[in-house]
Amino acid sequence: MRSILVIDDNPAVAQALGLLFGLHDIRTLAATSPAAGLALLARERVDLVIADMNFGGDTTSGDEGAALFRAVRAQQPDLPVVLLTAWTHLESAVQLVKAGAADYIGKPWDNDKLIATVENLLELAESTRERQRLLDEQRRRRELLAGQYDLCGTVFASDAMERVVELACRVARGDVRVLITGPNGAGKERIAQIVHANSALRRGPFVAVNCGAIPAELIEAELFGAEAGAFTGAARARVGRFETADGGTLFLDEIANVPMNLQAKLLRVLEVGEMERVGSSKTKRVDVRVISATNAELGPEVENGRFRQDLLFRLNTIEIHIPPLRERKQDIAPLAMHFLVAHARRYRKSLTGFDQNALDAMQQHGWQGNVRELNHVVERAVLMAQGNCVKAADLALRASGSAASSRKLEDMGLEEVEELLVKKALSRFGGNVSQAAGALGLSRSALYRRLQRFGLS
Repeated sequence: MRSILVIDDNPAVAQALGLLFGLHDIRTLAATSPAAGLALLARERVDLVIADMNFGGDTTSGDEGAALFRAVRAQQPDLPVVLLTAWTHLESAVQLVKAGAADYIGKPWDNDKLIATVENLLELAESTRERQRLLDEQRRRRELLAGQYDLCGTVFASDAMERVVELACRVARGDVRVLITGPNGAGKERIAQIVHANSALRRGPFVAVNCGAIPAELIEAELFGAEAGAFTGAARARVGRFETADGGTLFLDEIANVPMNLQAKLLRVLEVGEMERVGSSKTKRVDVRVISATNAELGPEVENGRFRQDLLFRLNTIEIHIPPLRERKQDIAPLAMHFLVAHARRYRKSLTGFDQNALDAMQQHGWQGNVRELNHVVERAVLMAQGNCVKAADLALRASGSAASSRKLEDMGLEEVEELLVKKALSRFGGNVSQAAGALGLSRSALYRRLQRFGLS
């Protein structure tokens, strides 16, 4: 039951308010002095305090009410306090409202107005308590997560990213393959590191390969190794990434870019742990946990015959999806501060943070390049900042999305036009780098260089 503490030296006031609040299922506690009221507050659960401004017939300054208000705030800072005031000390009541009192009610009071005020404050107090309860629960949950697992320095504040990290930790101990999905720059490799760091193979190597950045004619040798003379330029034997990762974890980023002719060989090593180097008939056994990642939708790739369905089943025992940064805006400020501290240390600059305009600008930006773009933007801002605080102008955030697309080509610079064409090609082919590069007349490596330059890769 909701409870209100009435502190007034006139017992008739508490009695009248008790009858009024009783009609609305509100319990009333009464005290006739500040000391008695504070004592009741210390031992009873109270949702709201209604306090007189003066105690004693010869006192009209309101000083006693002000002292009582400060004492209540010191004892319970979030407890709402409503002041009962007469016209002689209205100004004092107004000053206390500015100092944090919830409201003031004049004597004699209007029952309907008082009940409306009290109901609103009780509802607000309940929602405040519930919000604090959830925050406390969230803090305990995250402290427990950080205490039980190695989070690899991951910075997050959003519930969405907490769920991603928690899932990565839970699946780490199981000998299952994990497919991490999400847009470029969202942090897929960091999640793969968390899975490795909390697995039984954590003492083994963690080897990362970006399959989209390796030319198609070299990717087989990169993954499986090659014997000397296996192809032109192979002057000596080469150890592949599977062998390098033996006893540990191999992270295959942009897995959708593995050519079809290699997918069968990849499937075999996943199924039986056996492989051969290019140019060799000798079978090697490897004990490797494979974690893969992609920014593409593999379902349509399977339907279009560009990705093997049986390979997808092998890779995707557990899928972990990382939302884009624009969908987890709570992460922007802590990530930006993390990057600022790191870059300020690197460039030996004394910076304390971001001003409010800079924080607002980052919240409103589309972050098409996700966390990687944010890192690049903050690094540039650290270099450009003149004072001890990064300003919005230092961020130099360019328009993204529809705002940029709506500009006329003749109003754009050459680099802006190139960036727009790259974005349109990626959007047209669902983020598939190989197809976008072909449409633009570029090699994959050339397109990746442009993606990095524009903060999109």
